[in-house]
Amino acid sequence: MREYETTFIVQPEISDEGVKALCDRLDAVLAKRDATRLLYDDMGRRRLAYEIQHFLKGRYLTLMYLDTGAVIPELERTLRLEDSVLRFLTVQVSDHVVDIEARKKEAAELERVRAEKAAERAAREAEEEVARAAEEAQRAAEEAKRAAEEAKRVAEEAKRVATEAAAAQTDGEADAGEESGEKIDEAETPQEDARTDG
Repeated sequence: MREYETTFIVQPEISDEGVKALCDRLDAVLAKRDATRLLYDDMGRRRLAYEIQHFLKGRYLTLMYLDTGAVIPELERTLRLEDSVLRFLTVQVSDHVVDIEARKKEAAELERVRAEKAAERAAREAEEEVARAAEEAQRAAEEAKRAAEEAKRVAEEAKRVATEAAAAQTDGEADAGEESGEKIDEAETPQEDARTDG
C-alpha cells in the first residue's frame, strides 16, 4: 500500500454542507475501490497565487488515503466533473506503508487534534467577533452622542439667531412707527401754515 494526498481547492463561497457533500462523494469513490481514507485536512480559505475562474480566494482541502494507485483516476475524474472545484493535485507521500493499522491510528489522532484546534479557533473567532461588535457599538454610541451634542449646539445657535432676529424686527417696527409719526407731524404742519395764512 502506498500513501497519497489529493489536495483540491473549492470555490470560497461553497458552504460547509456543500464541502461535506463533496467529501462524501470522494469517500464513496475510495470505498468502491477498497482504498483506505485516513483523513481530510481543511486548511480553510486562503488567497490564491493567481486568479482562477474570477476567484481570488479558495478553500483548500487535502484528502489523505492509502491505496495501490488504482483509485486515483476515478478520484480525479470526480473532482474534474465537480463545478465547485477550481484545482486539484495528487502526490504520492509514501512508497510503502508497512503498518497500515498504526498509520490509521496516527491519522485518527491527528484528525482529533485538528478538530479540537478548529473548535478552539472557531470559539476564539466568535469571541473576537463579539468584541469587535461591542467596540463598534461603543464607537457608534460615541458618534451618536457627538451628533446629539452637535445638534443641540446648532439648535441653541438657531434659537439665538431667531431671538436676535425677533429683537431686530421689533426694533425695526418701533423705528418705522416713529418715522411714520414724524411724517404725519410734518404733513400736518403745512396745513396749519395754510390756515394761518388764510
